Order: sequence, then structure tokens, then C-alpha cells
Amino acid sequence: MIRSGSSRGKPRELHLLIDGRDFLKEKLGVILPIEHPDFRYPASSHPYLKKLSDVQGRCFVNDETEQYAGKWLRQFTSGQTLSDATPTGPLIVEVGCNGGHVCLEWATQRPSTRYIGIDWKLKQIVLAAQKANKRNLSNILFLRAHGARLEYIFGPDEVDEIDLFFPDPWPKKSQKKNRMVQETWLRGAHRVLKPGGRLHVKTDHREYFDWMETQIGETADLWEIESLTRDLHHGNLHARELKIPDVTLFERIFVKDGLPIHSVKLIKKV
Repeated sequence: MIRSGSSRGKPRELHLLIDGRDFLKEKLGVILPIEHPDFRYPASSHPYLKKLSDVQGRCFVNDETEQYAGKWLRQFTSGQTLSDATPTGPLIVEVGCNGGHVCLEWATQRPSTRYIGIDWKLKQIVLAAQKANKRNLSNILFLRAHGARLEYIFGPDEVDEIDLFFPDPWPKKSQKKNRMVQETWLRGAHRVLKPGGRLHVKTDHREYFDWMETQIGETADLWEIESLTRDLHHGNLHARELKIPDVTLFERIFVKDGLPIHSVKLIKKV
């Protein structure tokens, strides 16, 4: 995407934005891929950054999300906007949580379980954190980060479950390199999961699911397949009546349209 910018009395600048990186600001001409250990998020002037003070301790953004790897339990503490109880139960991470529709309901229903929602869209993450504050939930945090950075956000064996629901299928041949479920990502997810931890992925995209099966096969030494189906709601006469968090916003639409939901649950081998 090309973005031009100017300020009074200064010449216009031309910015080339690719995957969130500003090439004009990369003076050395070295652009690190998001998956690289030394990747750093670029500076941003997003208007919702000004709202972070309202959700301090609840919402973490960019490089800040990688400062607590292995120490996330300590962030679930009581504060001015949180209840007194500090949850110490399992840690469940939803990657691509959007506005937190699913994980907020989970956190409400299971107050002893800890939840972290991750999404790239800052506005949605801030709004989700504000909702959590209004509900006075002490067991959920939100991160504005890229899901590809999972192994840098969390420490080894720190997470009990990872949920990835309806990731972007990137259907074009030239786009497939952008897909979340790659062999390298699966190995990173395996690293942060506890022994016996679960990875659950759902998609409506048949070809992407074929791709996932191939990637899982490349990491067969790491995973036990707990369940795999190409029609998750087959035989459920009340599938169209399912509500969040039993289905996501997208999933509810897909089910009503009669589209099959592909699902795989993996268990980290000990």
C-alpha cells in the first residue's frame, strides 16, 4: 500500500507499507520478516494508541507484548479496574481474536481460567480491553501483536491451549506464504505449549485445510491428532442456533449458509 504524507512547510513524503513495515523509515534498507527473532514493530500514529491509558495493565501492544515471555501469570493481578481474585488456572490463548467476542465470553463463564486474546487490529484490541474492564474481569488480557510472533510472546511450556479460528486463507498462489499455519509456526506453537497442551484450528476454506494437513504432516513428530473433521457440525440439528462462544461471528454466518466447518485439534506430544 502506498501512503503519502505531508505537513505544513515540509515536502510530501512517500511511504511504502508492506505487512506493516514502513520502508521509508528503514534507513539501513534491511527489512526483517515478522518471523525473524530481531523483528521490531514500526512506530505508529494510530489514533487508538491514545486510548491505551484507559486499559493500562489490560492491553499490551507491539514490542511490549514480548517483554513478559514466561511471566504472563504475573500480569493477571488485581488492580483499580480488576476484581480482587487473581486467576491461577490454565492459560488459553486465542490468536486472531478480533474484538474478543469469543474469549470474553469464555472469561466470563470460567473466571478461574486465564485468557489472552491476540489480534493485529489495534482498535479491536482496545475495544475488547474496554469491554473486559466494564465486566470487571480479572482473568483476561489483550495483545496487539502479530500471531506469527507466538514463540517470542510466550515462553517455553507456558500455554495450555492455543485457539486459531478462521485465519485468513490467503487463497492466491502468491499469497500462500502469508498463511499463519506453516511448518515454522506449528513448531513455534509446539514450543510454547505445555506437554499435553492443545492446538485447535478451524476454517471454512477447504483448500487451506488441505494445506494445514500437509503442514501438520511435516511436523508429525510433534503432534498427536486428537480429532480431525471436515464437517464439524454434521448431524447437529441445532447447529444454526449455536451462539458465541460455541461458534465465532464468522462461523455462525458460515453455518447458516450451510458451509462445512473444517476443524483439527492437536495435542503436544510429550
